Formats: sequence, C-alpha cells, structure tokens
Amino acid sequence: MNLTLTWQNKMSFEADIRGNKVPMDVKPESGGDDLGPTPKELVLAGLAGCTGMDVAYVLNKMRAEFTGISIETDAQTTKGEPSVFETVHLIYNVTSPSLPEDKLMRAVELSQTKYCGVSAMIAKSAKIHYEVRLNGKTIGTGSAKF
Repeated sequence: MNLTLTWQNKMSFEADIRGNKVPMDVKPESGGDDLGPTPKELVLAGLAGCTGMDVAYVLNKMRAEFTGISIETDAQTTKGEPSVFETVHLIYNVTSPSLPEDKLMRAVELSQTKYCGVSAMIAKSAKIHYEVRLNGKTIGTGSAKF
C-alpha cells in the first residue's frame, strides 16, 4: 500500500491514492481553509468504510437482502498532545424488507471481532461501541473485540 501526499498551501495537503485525489485541511481556527476533511476525520471515515464494506460483503454471502446501509460515527478524543481517539461509537443503520435480525447482528459482530482491520487498529487505543438499527429500530449493541 502506498500513496503520495503533496502540500497545497497553508495547512492543505492532497493525497494521491492510485490516481484518486483526496484533499485534507483543517478549519480556519487551526490555520487552514477547511478545504477538506482532517486526517483524523479520514481515519474515522476509513473505519466506517471498512466495517460497512464488511457488513455488505457478509450479508451478500448470507444471501440476505438489504436496500441500504449507513453508519453514523462519533469519536471522542483524549486531551493534550497527541490527541487520539479515546472512544468511538458507531450506529449501523440498515434498511431491508426481509433481513432477519440475527443475520444482521452476526454480520456486524464478524466485522467487529474478525474482519475489519481498521477497527482492529483503532481498538488498540480506543474503545469501539456499536448500535445496530434495522429499519429504524435498535436490534442490538456491542463492542469491538480484537
């Protein structure tokens, strides 16, 4: 895995990942122009993307029908420097006309105990808790266990 990061101006950088351009910046109060997400926000997006892809993959392998998956994230950071994630809360919102609750819970549990490498990395320094909602109803909760 490799990429190239190039400074643009002030606090703005651009990552080139296999030809995909990803801007990074900070808010004006931190010296930037808010031209893109911060590096920590991208890590949080990577976590959501990793576990979301796991869940979609596992549900597809189970031949379990779903019509939508979204993941809300909320991370609390430590005080002082370096500021790192202390706790992360994920809310999986899945829609489906016929998905059994146990299959959805199993897909999320597999992601948060076996498959999601980003969760495994973050879990070394932060607690990851999750809530699973199916068609707007909470069906379960849990924590990453790596």
